[in-house]
Amino acid sequence: MSKLAIITARGGSKRIPRKNIKEFCGKPILAYSIEAALASGIFDEVMVSTDDDEIAEIAEKYGASVPFRRSEQTSNDYATTNDVLLEVLAEYEKRGKEFDMACCIYPTAPFVTAEKLAGAVKRLEESDADTIIPVVAFSYPPQRAMVVKDGRLVFKNPQYLDSRSQDLEPHYHDVGQFYVFRTEAFRRNRKLMVGNILPWIVSELEVQDIDNQTDWEIAQMKYRLMNPSLPKY
Repeated sequence: MSKLAIITARGGSKRIPRKNIKEFCGKPILAYSIEAALASGIFDEVMVSTDDDEIAEIAEKYGASVPFRRSEQTSNDYATTNDVLLEVLAEYEKRGKEFDMACCIYPTAPFVTAEKLAGAVKRLEESDADTIIPVVAFSYPPQRAMVVKDGRLVFKNPQYLDSRSQDLEPHYHDVGQFYVFRTEAFRRNRKLMVGNILPWIVSELEVQDIDNQTDWEIAQMKYRLMNPSLPKY
């Protein structure tokens, strides 16, 4: 079964300039996604989809291929991950290459490891699912959420007012790191978040949105906590 790793790394980044190649614990953050994909040993090709020459150069330096550039339509602020993946698969088809499975890996995902990727791919292969998505449990039960109405704080779901946290059903959210999917199902659905989906549950320590500089510093702290052998600041 042929497999492709697609790392999505456009050049534009508004909140953290050049985020996809900014140094993270000693090397460009993009390098972590490339190295994890290569070290997993499960992909026939590890490629980076980008519109940026500097990103392409760094990607190739760390061992990924950049066989073509991303189009203007999938490089703007409104293009979705689905748009990018569909374009990549279509470009490979033009070159006579098709893959049974693919893994989309975000370029700012230093908590992705070769073991996670290999495990997720193996689980998908052994299942009848279309996609595997890493998720993490909400740290506080969303059933006990509060809202402000007319200036007053009230429970959104008052039926859970006296419920113990441990008695409530866990809720999960996408961690925004990687997605493993069958390409035929993805072409049919044209979206990752629909169809027959399996969860890959990870801990809060391995999850961090990186949308601003504070997020970036927290992510580095978590990464160093998980990798104590790293040189100190």
